Amino acid sequence: MSEHAPRAVVTAGTGGIGLETALGLARQGWDVTLVGRDAARGEAAVSRVDGAAGRRAGRFVRADLSSLAETRRLGERLAGEGGLGLLVNNVGGMWTERWEGPEGIEGSVVLNHLSPYVLTEALLDPLAAAAPSRVVNVTSGAVAAAQAVFDDAEPPGPHYGLAATGRAKLAHLAHTVELAARLRPRGVSVLAADPGAAATANAAEMTMDILPPPMRPHWELILKGVSAPVASAARAPLAAATDPALEGRTGVVVGPEGTLDDTLLAFVTPELTEAVRGWTAKLLAAAGRSS
Repeated sequence: MSEHAPRAVVTAGTGGIGLETALGLARQGWDVTLVGRDAARGEAAVSRVDGAAGRRAGRFVRADLSSLAETRRLGERLAGEGGLGLLVNNVGGMWTERWEGPEGIEGSVVLNHLSPYVLTEALLDPLAAAAPSRVVNVTSGAVAAAQAVFDDAEPPGPHYGLAATGRAKLAHLAHTVELAARLRPRGVSVLAADPGAAATANAAEMTMDILPPPMRPHWELILKGVSAPVASAARAPLAAATDPALEGRTGVVVGPEGTLDDTLLAFVTPELTEAVRGWTAKLLAAAGRSS
């Protein structure tokens, strides 16, 4: 890795959209730290990043981001390494069955909202030190399926993966807009990127049970939608991370075509943002007590 290259961190960077994003960054001259859980996948991903860059440009750091305690430790380690030009919070996903992280919080909430929240907060000083820098939060059109109730860790009623992920992504989108305003004076831009549907490994694991019953007649259409190549889905996060035309832009959403698209911002209101702020603080406090 080069001491003169700008530094980026990509979470869930050893496969899928994260790896494709990392490859694109490497081709543009970045050194890229790939965060993931599996060392063998990490080694293979680093080899591909180095190949894309034509030099040693990749590094793998193991961390299980379903654990908020481990996420905090990762943030402390990375923060100790100095200035950071880019953080891509790609970690997330959608699951058919409900599951919990080590702190006892539902997994969709952890990986799609709390974990990237915690990691970003830990890296604010390194990001500011490398300003102008960017944070890219990968979002999803699933926000349209969210049950926007933020009284408890989970909304009332049965668990459906699409709605659960949509709710967590909606919470993080509201946080993204709020964080953008907070970090503007420090020279850190915060953008959301909606990659659209793609044939990721996570998508391949889903069954019709992720859908609330009224949506199940549309299952075949949804399956068709997630057949797009993963490489094309990296267009949005790569544009959000590197497009010179976005220099100084913050609190915006880059859509699947790699251009600004404010469609998802219509779901973010001041009232929702306030509810998410209190809900997040309550969950993080509970997680701290359990760890």
